[in-house]
Amino acid sequence: MSQERHPPSLHGSCHCGLVRLTLPAAPDTATSCNCSLCRRTGGIWAYYELGSVSIQGHPENTESYVWGDRTMRNVRCKNCGIATHWEPIEPAPSARHGVNLRNFDPALLESVVIRRFDGADTWKFLD
Repeated sequence: MSQERHPPSLHGSCHCGLVRLTLPAAPDTATSCNCSLCRRTGGIWAYYELGSVSIQGHPENTESYVWGDRTMRNVRCKNCGIATHWEPIEPAPSARHGVNLRNFDPALLESVVIRRFDGADTWKFLD
């Protein structure tokens, strides 16, 4: 019997399913950050060119949280409260957004190298 491995699904959603995300490709790396927000949400972030990720249910089923230097909005489902992504408030050319990989099948997260980022202090990768 063949043990054929299938690539992990690129489709994810918040807990209740009102916000659904489709990635254009699996990321090679993702970031685990220890800033005051990320350590509380537990997000593992993959970065994509702004607009390249299909996000259904946004903005009608989402709410945003803006803090700090007020350059990005952190987005979560307004029904279940799960953090789905972040996006720039004022997009510039080559802007990117972050997608929380915790909203996808665990196989996707297991296929990615996760880099640790010190967003609390040094703003440097720790690996």
